[in-house]
Amino acid sequence: MDKFLQAAIDEAKKGLAAGGIPIGSVLVIDGEILGRGHNQRVQKGSTVLHAEMDCLENTGRIKAADYKRATLYSTLSPCDMCSGTVLLYGIPKVVIGENKTFCGPEEYVKSRGVQLDVVDDPECYQLMQSFIQTNPELWNEDIGE
Repeated sequence: MDKFLQAAIDEAKKGLAAGGIPIGSVLVIDGEILGRGHNQRVQKGSTVLHAEMDCLENTGRIKAADYKRATLYSTLSPCDMCSGTVLLYGIPKVVIGENKTFCGPEEYVKSRGVQLDVVDDPECYQLMQSFIQTNPELWNEDIGE
């Protein structure tokens, strides 16, 4: 198991333990985690704090050149909002735990030059499936349905 994806999974579990949606993310530059986050829409009553957005918020301000050396890890395929942020800051690589539960605009993101690595991790998938079975309305709210 990739240690950075494991860190994202740990974030997802933290979010679940706090009553939220189990999606986690970390931002890595030069082999070091600069930021961590998990979906906090429930916990903070936020409309935008998906895991990737929370991760980037927790990273704080960094130089544009630093983003260009970064890899964003996410336990679930990033949605339109989070993918747009990847494009905005020029993050060149995203490692995705799984994209069966939800698949964001991956083809578009790839067409813009971002490398996407889909790991198809069973733990990421199971976390989401278990959550959705017990909280379908919350999941639908999170993805805008």
